[in-house]
Amino acid sequence: MEGGYFCTRKDNSMNVNFIQELGLQASNAGTWTGLNALNSGAYLESYSPVDGKLIGKVSITTAEEYEAVITKSQEAFRAWRLVPAPQRGEIVRQYGEVLRTNKDALGRLVSYEMGKSLQEGWGEVQEMIDICDFAVGLSRQLYGLTMHSERPNHRMYEQWHPLGPVGIISAFNFPVAVWSWNAMIAMVCGDTMIWKPSEKAPMCGVACQMLLNEVLKANDVPEGVSCLVNGDYKIGEMMTRDKRVPLVSATGSVRMGKIVGAAVAERLGRSLLELGGNNAIIVTPSADLKVVLTGALFGAVGTAGQRCTSTRRLIVHSSLYDQVKTAMTKAYGQLRIGNPLDENNHVGPLIDQDSVNNYLKAIKAVGEQGGTMLVEGGVLEGPGYESGCYVKPCIAEVAHDMPIVHHETFAPILYLMKYETLDEAIAIQNEVPQGLSSAIMTADMRESEQFLCAAGSDCGIANVNIGTSGAEIGGAFGGEKETGGGRESGSDSWKAYMRRQTNTINYGRDLPLAQGIKFEL
Repeated sequence: MEGGYFCTRKDNSMNVNFIQELGLQASNAGTWTGLNALNSGAYLESYSPVDGKLIGKVSITTAEEYEAVITKSQEAFRAWRLVPAPQRGEIVRQYGEVLRTNKDALGRLVSYEMGKSLQEGWGEVQEMIDICDFAVGLSRQLYGLTMHSERPNHRMYEQWHPLGPVGIISAFNFPVAVWSWNAMIAMVCGDTMIWKPSEKAPMCGVACQMLLNEVLKANDVPEGVSCLVNGDYKIGEMMTRDKRVPLVSATGSVRMGKIVGAAVAERLGRSLLELGGNNAIIVTPSADLKVVLTGALFGAVGTAGQRCTSTRRLIVHSSLYDQVKTAMTKAYGQLRIGNPLDENNHVGPLIDQDSVNNYLKAIKAVGEQGGTMLVEGGVLEGPGYESGCYVKPCIAEVAHDMPIVHHETFAPILYLMKYETLDEAIAIQNEVPQGLSSAIMTADMRESEQFLCAAGSDCGIANVNIGTSGAEIGGAFGGEKETGGGRESGSDSWKAYMRRQTNTINYGRDLPLAQGIKFEL
């Protein structure tokens, strides 16, 4: 149907009937002020990198519609913040149940619109379900502290209050999971949410909003607790410059993060930034090579190298270097590249032609800077590759200080390099400007502890005997340096979505001053 979310078509060979299962062909709006949909009449088109076909169109949010969203979000916040946190958690629990029911269909949509393997699409929805479970428990654990006062008959404590409307700008590579990390935590904290999905995966955002609307409507939740806006960077600019949005959580490139961070800081707002990664695995002489192979292979080619936690660099001790090089080269020869909705395939397409061009430029730079391709790259052509977005995962033998190695290319390019001492390996790992995820493969406790100590990995995530990719929701997710410094998901990341208040209560009959100050008339 013209103007609908999806061009209604059914291709049983790819099982795209999830379009009908999710009910996405029923409307053509792309702006939601909570439960109500708005349609600007101008549309953002979504093309699948799987087959290059138009999936559908979502209406672009106008400045006037954005104002309507902000108004509804503010109105809803005044009521939502007063709902007891466990009751807010119950809404999140019900959403988790809706996601369980729709896991297959939503996972297929993620796979088709973004291009990641079907297993990863389902895994992303499972991550949403997991964060719902986490947030439900959190709704009864928004703890403050009590402190002893220096003044007699006084007590002190701190408590946490909701912030207000939270802006969420998500990236294409995790079109639903990263939104849920923010939204489910913000919801139990008493905030309202305004979500701008990536313009490269807008249908996933619409699907999540529609599924959440079912729960919100059934529970008479105030209109505006969860809102959706669609469009390009101009919509993001509206949010980042809006003083009515106290927190903006943005996931994307370093370039984008610097713009968002500066704009939010200028108005003294808060930003939570999850930006680029240039992640490394250090392989020591005592490493289990089976674990190395599995961790490095999935880390490098999973999601076609389009994860911020993808393994970009493999730093191998000289004693194992040739063995690892041979094993990785052989493994790459066994990869199956093709339609990600086919569970037999390991690697799907890149998101679009811009990403393909960046991939090709990086391969060219490797040669220009003195590197050697161990596994050749290139764009795949022929039946099944009509979108032009399928590329060959490749391995390059490089020097650690080559400029291209310090640059994050969102594609399946793995840089292989060697080292002699662990101090050298850690220094190589830390010399890039990004600082998200890192890993060491070792059976030596001293090596693992050195890697994890203050002088070891400078990344926000440091793993031992697992790869750089595949974080669990229980731990705080985020990185240092140009990765942005934000933390999402588990641990105490909820504090980013609330404001801290210190309270002092005098239950005596006198008013002594702090620090022993005397003020008498």
